[in-house]
Amino acid sequence: MSNTESRRRGSYAKGIAKREEILTRALEVIAREGYGGASVKELAAAVGLSQAGLLHYFDSKEELFTAILRKRDDTDAAQFGPIDAMTPLDITAVRTGFLGVIRHNSEVPGLVELFSRMAADAAAPQHPAHDFFLERGRTLRKLFIDVIAPAQSTGDLSPGIDPDTLARVLQAVADGLQLQWLLEPDIDMAAIVGALFTALQTTPTDTAVRTARG
Repeated sequence: MSNTESRRRGSYAKGIAKREEILTRALEVIAREGYGGASVKELAAAVGLSQAGLLHYFDSKEELFTAILRKRDDTDAAQFGPIDAMTPLDITAVRTGFLGVIRHNSEVPGLVELFSRMAADAAAPQHPAHDFFLERGRTLRKLFIDVIAPAQSTGDLSPGIDPDTLARVLQAVADGLQLQWLLEPDIDMAAIVGALFTALQTTPTDTAVRTARG
């Protein structure tokens, strides 16, 4: 390897490391200071950079915030388990992981506000976060569908709603509750989503009736 190539690789590695440092510190700042502490100036100061220096690593403020939300998802997966890779993958494991993330959200209101604001803005197809939110939603719904269908076939979940529709309902409830919680912080988001899961479960009597009818 030539000296020039070595320098280029070293510079690239340093750039990746700095970008990760920025995202990690940004998560800490927003979680601690709230969404109001999420200005480019304040985030840049947290990592010892100028505003221009910070935006050297990201194309725009919106692209920076999108990367912060990606980092948040990665951090949550590491803390609560990659629920899309759990073994065995079943409705109980997914429920536990999903509720764990929701409980954690109540401890970081600044990140919840950032997510909610970005989600609304990202409805515009040209927004830098548009594809992120589309893919995130698809991934989450597929996770739900993959465990809902088997649970319905075994009688553990009510078969009254098809898996795709039910997956969208679960996503809508979780996202919508975040908006309600920002207005009413005393709402227990995890308890409400947990109650929905419980309501969707079948009872032994339900299973016996379906078996008799079958």
